[in-house]
Amino acid sequence: MALKKRELFLKRRLRVRNKLKAMANGRPRLSVHRSSKNISVQLIDDVNGVTLASASTMEKELGFIGKNNVEASTAVGKAIAERAKKAGIEECYFDRGGFIFHGKVKALAEAAREGGLKF
Repeated sequence: MALKKRELFLKRRLRVRNKLKAMANGRPRLSVHRSSKNISVQLIDDVNGVTLASASTMEKELGFIGKNNVEASTAVGKAIAERAKKAGIEECYFDRGGFIFHGKVKALAEAAREGGLKF
């Protein structure tokens, strides 16, 4: 019996997260969430359970409210890199969740790398 799209997504998300947790070494996690209308990203300290920085297309200052395209993803990536620098974070690991590393997720990751984050 074929698995449904949502079940495949959840399996992929767990597989990615478990592999990354094994290699975390105390670094924060850069977690990406992509919906049909927005894209958001958080820097999470899993040891303390605290969000250190976040960025999203739902913020007015980015000017991409309700847009989920490559340009918006690039802007969110640049914003999270700036906020991570302000928080004193240079290294993290990239948690793409169950999303495929292509298109919007890839644009966000490349913009964050250009902004100075290492992962």
